[in-house]
Amino acid sequence: MYDYDLLVVGSANADLVVGVERRPGAGETVLGGDLAVHPGGKGANQAVAAARLGARTALLARVGDDGHGRLLLDSLRSAGVDTSAVLTGGAPTGVALITVDPSGDNSIVVSPGANSRLTEGDARADVLGAARVVSAQLEIPLETVAAVVRALPEGTRFVLNPSPPRPLPAEVLAACDPLVVNEHEARVLLGDADSGDDPADWARRLLALGPRSVVVTLGARGALVCDASGARAVPSVAVAAVDTTGAGDAFTAALAWRLGAGEELSVAAAYAARVGAAAVTRRGAQESYPTAAEVAALGA
Repeated sequence: MYDYDLLVVGSANADLVVGVERRPGAGETVLGGDLAVHPGGKGANQAVAAARLGARTALLARVGDDGHGRLLLDSLRSAGVDTSAVLTGGAPTGVALITVDPSGDNSIVVSPGANSRLTEGDARADVLGAARVVSAQLEIPLETVAAVVRALPEGTRFVLNPSPPRPLPAEVLAACDPLVVNEHEARVLLGDADSGDDPADWARRLLALGPRSVVVTLGARGALVCDASGARAVPSVAVAAVDTTGAGDAFTAALAWRLGAGEELSVAAAYAARVGAAAVTRRGAQESYPTAAEVAALGA
């Protein structure tokens, strides 16, 4: 019997968000709206999103002993996330600087802070063995993610969103089930200056790199899943996007949870696409994440 449905290993950041009429170019200054501070970070976002949906969720992360760290811990606990594996100290809490334009698109710069101090030694087998699914991202050291893969108990499913993207070692790729990427991440991992415009081709080529399965997220167009049986499109629902910040994290969290519950990849991805769609209809990251009831009502 597992203690958790999902253990997220990853980052926890304070999101400093400013609305802008347009994002600045190189050397350009633009005026924005009032600064808003939200709990974020891809790891904490995934944990909150899963817990809001009803998953028994825990987070392995590191925050600073500061106000931003307390903000994150309060948000996690309020959502029902088990924070007993969240470590404190070593550096200030990570910060993400985010600009959001009127269409809801965002640009993000991350200062890792305490996230970069989540080490290989923190990937303890007793913690990793407490969940049926472990999800990770790349806002923590890649060496720590590799240590997680090596310490995973047999039968534990590993889900990776390689964001921000970088080349991955073979042992990490081989563990991914699935590897979850957006268009930008797919292109970086494929290493092509011109990788074409066909998501199914990206997915098949990524699968050939070693993952057990691949999911390519396509925003309003839904997603595409690929495994040994082939590539399949997964639709989303039409919504009016307000802010896309953290929507990919909500998708990945929902996907990981539903896979752990035994759903097929395409079924889990279809549910995750609805969760991601619901998330973009509200501002912020963690504040935007829906409950299971809200997802069920979306587009009904």
